[in-house]
Amino acid sequence: MSIKKMFSSALAIGTLLLAVSFAAPVQAQDAPKPEAAAAAAPAAEAPKADAPKAEAPAAAPAAAAAAPAAAAPAAAAAAPVLVPNKGDTAWMLVCTAFVILMTLPGLGLFYGGLVRSKNMLSVLMQCFVIFSLIYILWFVYGYSIAFTEGNAFFGGFDRLFLHGLNGDSTTATFSKGVVIPELSFVAFQGAFAAITVALIIGSFAERVKFSAVIAFSILWFTFSYLPMAHMVWFWPGPDAFTDAAAAEKATAISGWLFQKGALDYAGGTVVHINAAIAGLVGSYVIGKRVGYGKEAFKPHSLTLTMVGASLLWFGWFGFNAGSGLEANGGAALSFVNTILATAAAVLSWSFGEWIGKGKPSMLGAASGAVAGLVAITPAAGFVGVCGAVVMGLLAGLLCLWGVTGLKKLLGSDDALDVFGVHGVGGILGAILTGVFAAPSLGGTGIYDYVANAVAPDYSIGGQVWIQFQGVLTTVILSGVVSFIAYKLVDIVIGLRVTEEEEREGLDISSHGESAYHS
Repeated sequence: MSIKKMFSSALAIGTLLLAVSFAAPVQAQDAPKPEAAAAAAPAAEAPKADAPKAEAPAAAPAAAAAAPAAAAPAAAAAAPVLVPNKGDTAWMLVCTAFVILMTLPGLGLFYGGLVRSKNMLSVLMQCFVIFSLIYILWFVYGYSIAFTEGNAFFGGFDRLFLHGLNGDSTTATFSKGVVIPELSFVAFQGAFAAITVALIIGSFAERVKFSAVIAFSILWFTFSYLPMAHMVWFWPGPDAFTDAAAAEKATAISGWLFQKGALDYAGGTVVHINAAIAGLVGSYVIGKRVGYGKEAFKPHSLTLTMVGASLLWFGWFGFNAGSGLEANGGAALSFVNTILATAAAVLSWSFGEWIGKGKPSMLGAASGAVAGLVAITPAAGFVGVCGAVVMGLLAGLLCLWGVTGLKKLLGSDDALDVFGVHGVGGILGAILTGVFAAPSLGGTGIYDYVANAVAPDYSIGGQVWIQFQGVLTTVILSGVVSFIAYKLVDIVIGLRVTEEEEREGLDISSHGESAYHS
C-alpha cells in the first residue's frame, strides 16, 4: 500500500473518530425531553386508532418508561403508564427488518448489476460499510439530533448513545394513548438513515476513493440528513394536542417544516430528494468517468438488477406501511398504495419505452418500479388507491424522461441515474401528495388532534404550496451541504482514484479482489 493510500485511509478513520469525539463530551440530561418518532404531518393532524392515518409518521414518547420510581402517586394516577400493543411491536420489528433488506442486499444488487463487472464489489462494499457506519453514528448522536427537542432545525443531545433508553422505554404513535417501544423506533429510523446515505453512491459510482466515500457520508449524514429528519418529522406526539393552547405550544417546539404543515409520510424529501441532490452535486464536483460519452458503459448483470429491484419493492412495504407505527388500517392503506403505484409505474415506463424506442427493456421495468416506489413514499398513508395509481403512472413517464432527456440537458455523469429517478420521482411525489391527500380526491385529509376529527377545510392549492416549500428547502440544504462536504473531502483526502485505477476497476484497485473469476 502506498503512503498516499495509507494517509487517505487514516484521514477517513480520523473523520469518524472526530465525529464521535465531538458528540461524546456532551452529557445527556437525566430526564429526557419529549421527542418525535417518525414522519411528518401538519400539527393539526392525527389518525383514528383503526382507520387510515391522516398524517405522516411522527410521534413522541408519550409516557416513556422514563417516569422516575419516586413519582408521586397522584401524578401516576393522572398519567397512567401506557403498555405497547404486542401486535404493533411485532409489526415495527418486522418492518425494520424489511427496510434493512432494502439496503442489504437490495440496493447493493440493484446498483451492482448496473455497473461494469470490474466495479461490482466496490458498490457492494460501499453499501455494506455505509450501512454499518450510519447505524453506529445513529446510535452515537444521530437519533438524538433528529428526534429530540432542540430548535426548529436541529435536535438536542438528550439521547446521545441512546442515553436513558431500555426495553421498557416507549414512544408515541399517531393515535392518542398508543405507544410502541422506543428502541423499535430507533432501529426503524436508523434503517432509513442508512439507505438514504447509500443511495447517493449511485451518482458517482466507478470513480471515487473508498476513503472519500466514508468521509463524505459522515459529513452529509450529520449536516444534511439529520436536520432534514428533524425539520420534517419531529413533533411532541398526539397526546400533547389536548386543546388549542396546548396545540400551539406543541407545534412551536416541532420541526420547521412540520410547523408549516408539510406532509411526508415516509421520506420523499428527507430520503429521496435529499439523496438525489447530493448525488447530482457529486456528479458535477467529481466529474465524469474516464471514457464517458466515448465508450459503452453497459450494465454487467441485469439479472442482479432485477433481483435487487424486487428486494427493494419487497422491503419498501416496511418502509411505507411501517411509517404509520401501528398495525392498523393506515398500514393496510400504505401497503396497498405501495403495490399499486409501483405496478402502475412499471407499466407506464415500459410502454413509454416501447413506444419511444421500439422495445421495452428489463432495465426500464426495474427502473420504473423504483420510480413508482419513490413517488408514493411521501403519499403512502395520505392518498387513496386511485390517487396512488395516477401517481405511479405519472412517475413512470416523468422519470423515464428524467434519465433520458433531462439527463442530457443537465450534462452530468449521474452514473446510475439517482437524480433522474429519486430526484424527479421524489419531487413529483412530494407535490402530488398535496393534491391527492384531499378528501375530495379520495385522500385522508388532515386530522385535527384537538377536535379529534378530520379538518373540514382542506385546500389543495394551499397544501401544494406548503409541499413546494418542503421540496425547495431540501434542495437548498442538501445542495449547499453536499458541495461543501465534497470540497472538504477533496482538499483533505481527494475524491477520485487515479485514471489507471479507474480503468483497472475499483474492485482490484481499491479492495484487492474480484467479484467474478473465469
